[in-house]
Amino acid sequence: MTLTVVIPAYNECATIRQVVESVRAVPIVTGIVVVDDASTDGTAAVLAELAEHDPALKVLTHARNRGKGAALRTGFAAATGDVVVVHDADLEYDPREFPRLMQPIAEGRADVVLGSRFAGGESHRVLYFWHTVGNRVLTLLSNMMTNLNLTDMEACPKMFRREVLQGIRLEESRFGFEPEVVAKVARLGCRIYEVGVAYHGRTYAEGKKIQWHDGLAALWCIFKYNLLR
Repeated sequence: MTLTVVIPAYNECATIRQVVESVRAVPIVTGIVVVDDASTDGTAAVLAELAEHDPALKVLTHARNRGKGAALRTGFAAATGDVVVVHDADLEYDPREFPRLMQPIAEGRADVVLGSRFAGGESHRVLYFWHTVGNRVLTLLSNMMTNLNLTDMEACPKMFRREVLQGIRLEESRFGFEPEVVAKVARLGCRIYEVGVAYHGRTYAEGKKIQWHDGLAALWCIFKYNLLR
C-alpha cells in the first residue's frame, strides 16, 4: 500500500527543508507533493533545491496565493498513492506518526483517518486558550450536523484512501477545507477513525497564520456543507 504526502506551503522558508526531510525519512512514504502557494520568502528556492536531488518529491507552484484548500486540491490531483495524507509545512505535527494513522486503513477497517490533538495521551504544546475553545465549539457544531463524535475536526493530519478523495468535489480555498471535507466524507458514509497525535504548536511570532475570521468562515462552512447541500 503506497502513501503520498501532500504538503501545502506558503512562506515557510524557515521550516520547509526540515519538514520535507522528516517526511522523506518515514519508510512508508512513497511520494511527496508540495504545493508552493505563491510564497515570497524563498520557499520556492528551497523546494527547487530539494526536488533536484529527490525523484520522489514533486513540487507544484501557484502563480498567486490561493489558500490552503486550493493548494490541497492541486496536491490531491497530483497524488498517486493508494493512500493520501495532508501534512503541514510548519513542524506542528510529526510525520513519524503516519504509520499509526495508516494502520486502520491498511487493516481494511477505515476509509478516512483523522488525527486528533485531544484524543489519547500524546504530548502537545500549551498555547492559546481561546483557540482551544473555538476549536471545541466548531468540532461540537460539526458533530451535531454530521452525527460523528470527533474530538478535533480542525487538526491537520487527515488521511484518505485515494478513491475517497476522487469521489468528492472540494470547493473551499482557505481553511474551510477542514469542515467541508469532514461533512462530505460523513455524507458518503465513509468509515472514519480518529487517532491521537502529538502537537507542537507555534505562536504568531513563529509564523502561525490562522486568524479569528477563519473561525467564522469555518462556522459558515459547517452550515453550508451540512444544511445547504
